[in-house]
Amino acid sequence: MGADSQAAPAPKPGKGRDALVIGASSLGTVFEWYDFYLYGSLAVIITGHFFSGVNETTGFILALLAFAAGFAIRPLGAVIFGRLGDIWGRKNTFLITMLLMGVSTFVVGLLPSYERIGIAAPILLVVMRLVQGLALGGEYGGAATYVAEHAPEGRRGFYTSWIQTTATVGLFLSLLVILIVRTQLGEEAFKAWGWRVPFLVSLLLLGVSLWIRLKLHESPTFQRMIAEGKGTKKPLAEAFGQWKNLKVVLLALFGLTMGQAVVWYCGQFYAQFFLEKTLKVDGALANLLIASALLIGTPFFVFFGWLSDKIGRKWIIIAGCVLAAATYFPIFKAITTYANPLLARAEASAPVTVSADPATCAFQFDPVGKAKFNTACDVAKAYLAKAGVTYSVHDGGAGSPTTVQVGGVTLSGFDAKGATGKAFVAERKAWEADLGDQLKVAGYPAKADGALVDKPKVIGLLFLLVLYVTMVYGPIAAMLVELFPTRIRYTAMSLPYHLGNGWFGGFLPTTSFAIVAATGDVYSGLWYPVIIASVTAVIGGLFLKDTRHNVIDD
Repeated sequence: MGADSQAAPAPKPGKGRDALVIGASSLGTVFEWYDFYLYGSLAVIITGHFFSGVNETTGFILALLAFAAGFAIRPLGAVIFGRLGDIWGRKNTFLITMLLMGVSTFVVGLLPSYERIGIAAPILLVVMRLVQGLALGGEYGGAATYVAEHAPEGRRGFYTSWIQTTATVGLFLSLLVILIVRTQLGEEAFKAWGWRVPFLVSLLLLGVSLWIRLKLHESPTFQRMIAEGKGTKKPLAEAFGQWKNLKVVLLALFGLTMGQAVVWYCGQFYAQFFLEKTLKVDGALANLLIASALLIGTPFFVFFGWLSDKIGRKWIIIAGCVLAAATYFPIFKAITTYANPLLARAEASAPVTVSADPATCAFQFDPVGKAKFNTACDVAKAYLAKAGVTYSVHDGGAGSPTTVQVGGVTLSGFDAKGATGKAFVAERKAWEADLGDQLKVAGYPAKADGALVDKPKVIGLLFLLVLYVTMVYGPIAAMLVELFPTRIRYTAMSLPYHLGNGWFGGFLPTTSFAIVAATGDVYSGLWYPVIIASVTAVIGGLFLKDTRHNVIDD
């Protein structure tokens, strides 16, 4: 199949054509993001179905790694489909990526659980995530390039900002579908089998998306390039084998997309994990809070895209990174105060300290499920992490006994007294019950009380996180498109985008949660996005020039 230069002529430029281009490209991309983000929205539930053969902390980290697997492979998708898009055409390529995404998401809804087929369950899940990642790696660059190449001069930021809304709208749509199904079925049925319904719905969305996109014609800029014989047969070699282009790719990665990615994933996904996993907010309520913030914040993608046409793109993106790095810690601490005030009060009045011989405290991550974390220190840390309790670890010295101090009360560490098997399990549960009772006496809640959640203030704080997302993400598609020539644009812009978002952003929940599990400080995971966003602000600020006046018809 060749480019659409042989197809029926494209409709003449005008508002009708522009609306079709933006609408079809954006709606199709919304559905792809919906498919991709269902997994992230349901990571807590998926842990129990596909990673039940390991301890709970490891299971959640593995679930996040499976989530991140789809991001890890996105650069490969960018290379494969970027090359096809620069040779074969923008439209044809993103039709294929949409088909791959829709089918793989539908299959996730049919996969048997770990209890039914054992280790094959998480393996198949990861395979489907990899297919999704490949597809998304080719989708975004195609949609952004396609819309930008249709946009009139001086309006590329505004036109492509509609594509930028699609990731958040897709996440919002996934949360909305989850919320509807959750409400209709009830929490118990949803956790047992109802979580599959949103994945199965993707088949219907796939049909609608394909029907809409088949109405599109090829980009006029691409058609003109082919007609003039200026295309390339080796976009990979030109984009990454020539230093003048490779230098721009690297600057785009480290000076733009790396920071944009961590702000995006911290503001939307990590915020949700934080609400559910750390603050123990009911899943349905957490979905509602996030969805509300997204609904309020989404129009600002278009606003900042429009603004970037007026004042430039670079400094809006840099400002978003700087504001995020400067305010993440106080914002997340405020979210704790308003989402689970009893927990915030207990942390302030009765801090928890684990004192132990460091040699007895392991980093509790066991991918194969074989390690036994049964020392007194490990038992204490595992229970506190599961309970969402912030704690500090004190070096008691070599050979020192483990103790847990809750406020002014000190408990002796777990001692199995030589018990094994069921007796050991019973002793451990009895000790954990004692610690749980002491935490309860100190005011630590088992879960957030929905009646005490200050919903307007939590939504306001979540909206602030989303606003940062709109600042870094709204103008970035136009800027990436403007950095590269037409002949290698799809390939060259896709790789830094998906390296930044797939690796630096996609691994944020996993990395941050692992940091929290290792340190005991529920806020320590924020150091990852703070550092990455700060580095991007420095590199982008010093070495990148603004692009809004760049000519892209070359």
